[in-house]
Formats: sequence, structure tokens, C-alpha cells
Amino acid sequence: MAKTSFGFLKNRAVQAATVLLVLQTLGLYAVSRREEVPLARPLASFPVQLGSWGMVQEGVVEKEVRDVLKADDLLTRTYYNPAEGRAAHLFVAYFKSQRTGQAPHSPKNCLPGSGWVPSESDFLTIKVPGVEEPIRVNRYVVAKGEEQSVVLYWYQSRDRIIASEYLARLYMIADAIRYNRTDTALVRVVVPVIADETETATKTAEQFVQSFFTTLKQYLPS
Repeated sequence: MAKTSFGFLKNRAVQAATVLLVLQTLGLYAVSRREEVPLARPLASFPVQLGSWGMVQEGVVEKEVRDVLKADDLLTRTYYNPAEGRAAHLFVAYFKSQRTGQAPHSPKNCLPGSGWVPSESDFLTIKVPGVEEPIRVNRYVVAKGEEQSVVLYWYQSRDRIIASEYLARLYMIADAIRYNRTDTALVRVVVPVIADETETATKTAEQFVQSFFTTLKQYLPS
């Protein structure tokens, strides 16, 4: 019997194409199944008091913005810590599924579109209650005219905290295949910079995240 040669599989281009075909096949299989997502608590019932932080403003997301975001639930609030004399804005967009084109809009694109220009970009690790390892989030310093703000954001799915957009997409495919779920949330914190003290604003943002992280987990499916 003649031997079949598979030497062509050693070609990198063929290997890449094979991996792509496998991912597409798995993706189609995942999309074809009806998704089953555990119930999440409505974000409207999120506490107005978070330790030393109290809500001072309930934001309103305009209908046209909601239509673009296509999120299943939204939270936009400003909290204030009188002991620190600092304010922080919290935004959460929750998506039950990403199968039908619904997906978080990266702040990397949204902020410049709103006139905010990034001047610094890196990552920040934060030790949060109830989590053994510190979480890793994106940190941006953005400017709009004379105003500056520190922005922290991440993607949260199944108690998993992800900073990278690309990694979030890969985990989405894996979760769709293994758990039949693609639900996720975009969490963003914005703290104004006062007197060019970006380190102080970053510390304030970090403390604010620590104040609500455990509570937010109770509002998102685990």
C-alpha cells in the first residue's frame, strides 16, 4: 500500500490556515447552539453607597447611544468620597451574548471619538478583596483641552478579569464552546486629574475599584 505524505502540513502558511479553519468550524458550532446564561441582577439596584463612596449623580445614557452600544444593561454613576475630597465615575455595560454582533466598544476607540486624546497607556495591577491574585487592568491618561483624567477599564466574564481586547475575544470563543456562553461586561472607571497629579488620581481610581469590586461580582453571572 502506498504511503501518504503529510509533509505539506509542515508549511507554516498551511498550519495557520488549518488553525483558522478549525477556529471557524468551532465558532460556527458555538453560534448554532442556543445560549444559556445565568441570570444577572439588574444594575439599577447597584448600591448607592460603597464604603466611603456615595453616589452623587445617576447618569443617563441617551437612546441613540444605547442603540449603538446594544448592551443589555447599563450603569453610569458618579460617586464621591468626602474623606478624600475626590470623585470617580463608574460605567458598566453588560452583554448577555456576543453571538449576534453585540459586543463591548473598546474605550480605546470611544474616548478619542469623544474628543479625549490619550497621553499615557499602560497596565495596572490592583489587589482586590476576595481574589488571591491581583487583577490586571488597562490604565489610560487622557486629555481634552485643559482637562485630564485617569481611565481604568477591563472586561469581566465568568469572574475572569481581562485587560486585552484580543484575549477577551479568544476567551469568548473558548467559553462559547465549553460553556455555551459569551456573556461579558465592560467596566470602566474615570477619575479627574487635579493639578497634574496623575499618580494621585490613579491611586484614587485604584481605591474606588477596591470599594466596589466584590459587590459588582454579585451583579454579574459567575
